[in-house]
Amino acid sequence: MSGTQGQTGKNARASVKPPQGEPLLQGLAPLVSAQTRLLVLGSFPGQASLSAQRYYAHPQNHFWKILRALWPDHPAGVAAGDYAACTEWMLSKGLGLWDVYAACERAGSLDSAIRHARVNDLTGLARQCPGLRAIAHNGGESFKHARHGAELGLPVYRLPSTSAANASWSFERKLAAWHEVFNTYGLI
Repeated sequence: MSGTQGQTGKNARASVKPPQGEPLLQGLAPLVSAQTRLLVLGSFPGQASLSAQRYYAHPQNHFWKILRALWPDHPAGVAAGDYAACTEWMLSKGLGLWDVYAACERAGSLDSAIRHARVNDLTGLARQCPGLRAIAHNGGESFKHARHGAELGLPVYRLPSTSAANASWSFERKLAAWHEVFNTYGLI
């Protein structure tokens, strides 16, 4: 598979104990390549994603459904939901994926429960993506860290969260907002 992808399995899921004795959850590795033009940053993976070691693994999250609607020319593996096929397809379109938090304490999956978060090194990641032209935050918690993208001199966007918890936005309304940003950077 193309792109930069971190370890999966036992080591990627390991958690360490911060001084307070609470378990510190570890996030997922970035999904980027040298061709990444637009980086979507979530906040931190939910429980389903951490368990599966896959971005947006919760079946009610609209992320992968939005991508299939934006890029209807997807291969059979993508239509079937094969994660490896989905990530390779996404990378081939110029889209990268990561989270603003590398680690945090959290009970459940809600962003409002995130505590003692450690921010990922966006500057270091940007060096791996020489074609990076913009950053789009998937939801409000992620957007709280928009200054990091702006410090890189990149345009920064706030997209509506694809989470099922964002019930105030219909799928069609989310899709329209995502379409606008993807179109601006030539991903559509």
